[in-house]
Amino acid sequence: MVDEVYTKYPFFGTRRLADELREMGQEVGRDRIRTIMHLLGLEAIYPKRNLSKPAPGHKVFPYLLRGKIINRPNQVWSADITYVRLTEGFVYLFAIIDWYSRYVLSWRLSPTLSVDFCTEALLEALMIATPEYFNVDQGSQFTTPQFYDHILARNIKYSMDGRGRCFDNIFVERLWRTVKYENIFIAGYSEVNETRGGLTDYFHFYNTQRNHSSLDRNTPFYVYT
Repeated sequence: MVDEVYTKYPFFGTRRLADELREMGQEVGRDRIRTIMHLLGLEAIYPKRNLSKPAPGHKVFPYLLRGKIINRPNQVWSADITYVRLTEGFVYLFAIIDWYSRYVLSWRLSPTLSVDFCTEALLEALMIATPEYFNVDQGSQFTTPQFYDHILARNIKYSMDGRGRCFDNIFVERLWRTVKYENIFIAGYSEVNETRGGLTDYFHFYNTQRNHSSLDRNTPFYVYT
């Protein structure tokens, strides 16, 4: 329930989350809310998970997109990691999205936060096209050469969100909200293979059938291609 309310209202702190849950019939104190938020890596106002902390000694790149007009596919790609709630526990979901079209180029699930599943999805996306910019947060998966070497080797400009700037990667944040409310929260997945199958169907629907008002009621695939 904390996951659902936070996804809807990422600016809520422990007091407002507790109030919202009480209105939903769940009596819970702020200390319990604080414990759950810490477990899930949630922080009010800054809607990034604590997955976005760079590892000590890892290189951090500057944010390159301030004031940039995004007007074509493959101009800017973004990537991020979120968690997917299962019946017991959760897994991590990584996705790469084209900013202009909102098209999801590739995605992967993993039970751990190793960089491998991110790199695997990156290489799959790079088989489709090469963007001009690639934007991520400062998570340790993205500040390691194992990930960004593949980007720099193709002369792609690598951009990282400023610390505490929740809107630098807003299109991926909106994708997570859409995926959770339209699929994950409804499906109630219990294990990884079931989740992978369900998300495969959903991302196909999202890319090829779901119209976006911001795209003049077109689908991401139509605009991307």
